[in-house]
Amino acid sequence: MKFRFPIVIIDEDFRSENASGFGIRALAKAIEDEGVEVMGVTSYGDLSTFAQQQSRASAFILSIDDEEFNSGVPEEELHVVRQLRAFVEEIRFRNADIPLFLYGETRTSSHIPNDVLKELHGFIHMFEDTPEFVARHIIRESKAYLDTLAPPFFRALTGYAADGSYSWHCPGHSGGVAFLKSPVGQMFHQFFGENLLRADVCNAVEELGQLLDHTGPVAASERNAARIFHADHLYFVTNGTSTSNKMVWHSVVAPGDIVVVDRNCHKSILHAIIMTGAIPVFLTPTRNHFGIIGPIPLDEFKPENIKKKIEAHPYAREAAVKKPRVLTITQSTYDGVLYNVETIKELLDGEIETLHFDEAWLPHAAFHEFYGDYHAIGEGRPRCRESMVFSTQSTHKLLAGLSQASQILVQDAQTRKLDRDIFNESYLMHSSTSPQYAIIASCDVAAAMMEPPGGTALVDESLAEALNFRRAMRKVDAEWGADWWFKVWGPDYLPEEGLGKREDWMIQNGDRWHGFGNVAHGFNMLDPIKATIITPGLDVDGEFAETGIPANIVTRYLAEHGVVVEKTGLYSFFIMFTIGITKGRWNTLVTALQQFKDDYDRNQPLWRILPEFIAHHPQYERMGLKDLCSRLHDLYKRYDVARLTTEMYLSDMVPAMRPADAWAKMAHRQIERVPIDALEGRITASLVTPYPPGIPLLIPGERFNRTIVDYLRFAREFNEQLPGFETDIHGLVAEDIDGKKHYYIDCVKD
Repeated sequence: MKFRFPIVIIDEDFRSENASGFGIRALAKAIEDEGVEVMGVTSYGDLSTFAQQQSRASAFILSIDDEEFNSGVPEEELHVVRQLRAFVEEIRFRNADIPLFLYGETRTSSHIPNDVLKELHGFIHMFEDTPEFVARHIIRESKAYLDTLAPPFFRALTGYAADGSYSWHCPGHSGGVAFLKSPVGQMFHQFFGENLLRADVCNAVEELGQLLDHTGPVAASERNAARIFHADHLYFVTNGTSTSNKMVWHSVVAPGDIVVVDRNCHKSILHAIIMTGAIPVFLTPTRNHFGIIGPIPLDEFKPENIKKKIEAHPYAREAAVKKPRVLTITQSTYDGVLYNVETIKELLDGEIETLHFDEAWLPHAAFHEFYGDYHAIGEGRPRCRESMVFSTQSTHKLLAGLSQASQILVQDAQTRKLDRDIFNESYLMHSSTSPQYAIIASCDVAAAMMEPPGGTALVDESLAEALNFRRAMRKVDAEWGADWWFKVWGPDYLPEEGLGKREDWMIQNGDRWHGFGNVAHGFNMLDPIKATIITPGLDVDGEFAETGIPANIVTRYLAEHGVVVEKTGLYSFFIMFTIGITKGRWNTLVTALQQFKDDYDRNQPLWRILPEFIAHHPQYERMGLKDLCSRLHDLYKRYDVARLTTEMYLSDMVPAMRPADAWAKMAHRQIERVPIDALEGRITASLVTPYPPGIPLLIPGERFNRTIVDYLRFAREFNEQLPGFETDIHGLVAEDIDGKKHYYIDCVKD
């Protein structure tokens, strides 16, 4: 399959009518006659920007006779070296292998220092060899480079898709042919393209290997990814990290086992608790009044305190085996709170069989020294003596995987290694027998992209863009925010340039900005690439201002102006600087926020600035933007909803049944729908999950308390008064009776 990677020539004489111009164009023509594309450039421009083009090229040829290297001063040779070294360093920062050639008429390799020469693939002296000979030499090197790029599975898949084989296996569209037989199918084919459909194949294709038993090119790619991520074992998963979590759990947990779990874990972990029949003992994170989930206090991890929790739990204390089978911690919360993993490993090695870090939002951390001990598995990380370490990562969230691309990393203990055959039984339990090969290929390529130095450069750029965004927001605040502006949640100190020190991003005891109270020194850090923007109207202590701007109005405004954010809270919304974020994207966000401020200050009518919203909710048509914000803010303020939600998540959740037993009541329909006002003391049969923040509040088998019921009453009134801004609560069932909505939750029958 032919890919487009031109050879780039940088020469100011490329289009000149002189001997140098004729010579370099003759070389370019000789390369093109061999069927290889050439891109001619007459100026370096900004070196760092131009060096980023390495991802699109197969080789660089650059002249060292150019005036760009000539300062016109006696130190000309030094200037040449400075320019050349800067360019080579920029290229090699991102790409260790792309061929670099120099050529000259007056200068030779003797003019170039050894530290630059060692990075080159050749030096061409013009007019000494024929253009055809030089072209073939350059093409040989560029092809050798391109041959190294594709990782094993992607290489095999592109080869299979290109070889023109007739397929008799599923899927039924047979490489896209079926779509060509229908008008709407033609649309589908034209939209997604030939290659995607030819690569959508069945697991019966032997030359591609098997995801389910990890053979062939699939296995080679998993081994390659394990090497890149410094894991002992690595498995690609095509059903997202929700499935990766369940695979890990089913490989180590059986009915009746005690498990230790982050109370604010992802709901897939709670599903795993139900599916395995485990007895959960929860560690409770801190939380601030912005609704941002903080760290679990260090004391909660101490073995003696975990044992106290087990003895206080009505079902755990009756378990035959008291030693917990697994600990699952959310390593990087939505808002970027990280734990020092080595501290946790030192505390719990041997105390808990398996340490599982749900790193769905942290696959990038292994590739930058900034993250140090604040991720689970990486180069040089010490092994536990007895406890095996798992990390589950969403390569589709922060890296370049397609949606649902995920992976499981394993670090063996000194005394215990993963039994791959036993683990694969759990893997098979949750895997489709028809995995999507494009997702497998994206797992393969996403891992290969992180091979240093390229991966390190990508993470470095993400960090740089995140810091520049924070600086830009502070600059707007200083120049334009005398009355109000948006804040980016994070430490008060922000380095003027660069990333600063890791200590600058620590969540320190006594710092007011985070609102998490007392925290252990050095235990937690904020990931700078996660940016939570705070809107006016609420402070970290939970105090409401006289006026305010609820975040769901801001994000609705942004969406209608082409900016879609990741998560919205009461007075905060969240964006993240993945490796795909660009300067243009975050600058557009800053501009859109300035437009919002202008429209808010002028109380622009909603029909003008939110036409899509008004089309569905015409009752707000004549209201101004500031008026709408005031209406929502006053309702939040009346219910003191910031403190209510904080107290709700920190309230005592009483287990009345094992989660699996409560779910069984649901499956057998031994439940009843209970109205909100009658919920206190009842046992829920389903997960109850408010959005925001999308973190389960109650799990099957727990009782409703007064605080939770008060929150549900608030949600009911809020939904009645402000249609279009409804509070979404998974597990809350709405029924229309006589034109009015009534809300219920499925509870175990008394």
